[in-house]
This record gives sequence, structure tokens and C-alpha cells, in this order.
Amino acid sequence: MPDHDPTGLDLAHQIAARARGARANPNAKPAKRRRLGDPEPVGDILGDVVAEQGWQTQLGIHQLLANWAGLVGPVNADHSKPETYRDQVLTIRAESTAWATSLRMIAPQIVATLNAKLGQGSVERVVVVGPEAPSWKRGKRTVPGRGPRDTYG
Repeated sequence: MPDHDPTGLDLAHQIAARARGARANPNAKPAKRRRLGDPEPVGDILGDVVAEQGWQTQLGIHQLLANWAGLVGPVNADHSKPETYRDQVLTIRAESTAWATSLRMIAPQIVATLNAKLGQGSVERVVVVGPEAPSWKRGKRTVPGRGPRDTYG
């Protein structure tokens, strides 16, 4: 798969070409014949582009994660959020280590639910991480080493 185009121009060109009746993949089966001048619904065009790019799983996971409370329950959703989905691994950020531990216990059920809705193998595992530790580095000029923490205790 080619690198991501952050401007979206490649995708816009694909959609425009598809709207004009051109096929993105010349070996693909031609679309149903339409009368000249009849517009093709944008949803159909986007559906074809999504299928050609192989984005079904990515879109499916984002649609499911948009309803995070429905997936993990409202209490868990209030204290966590999905952070990334990459290489069949979903990363969840919890607001505390206690909530991270709680979510780790239901991680297998989250994987099973996502795979049931998206297709087996879409999510291989769930990684739950706690809050990030604060950074003691401030500004452009910092002193190497432990800094002020070495005087504690």
C-alpha cells in the first residue's frame, strides 16, 4: 500500500475519476451501466473507493470505537479512551492504573466483541496503558541527569 497522502489529493482524484465513470483498477469489473447524465450516488463512489483501498476494517473499527461506551460500558468509558489501532492491536489509555488493571481484565471480551463485529482476526490483542508520568523537563535549557529529584529522600 502506498504511503499516506496527508493532503488527500490522491483520494480526491480517485473519487473524481470514479464519478466521471473511470475505473481506478482497469482489471476491475465495470460498474452497472447508467444513462448518460445520471449522477452516481456519492455513497456508492465512496464505498467503491473504500473497497479498492482495503479500508473496510479501519472504518469498521473507527465506527465501533465511536460508540466506546457501548463496547466497554459507560463506567469504563468514562475512565478510558481508545488511543490507536495499528497492526491488529488496539491500544486503550486509562486515566489511572486502577482503571488500566480493570480494563486489562476485560481485554479478551473486547477482542472477542470486535472480532465478532469486524471479522475474525481484525483485532489480535488489546493493550491497556495507564496515565503518562509527568515530564520534569521544562524549556529549551535543561540540565542532564536527574536534576532536582536527586535531593528527595
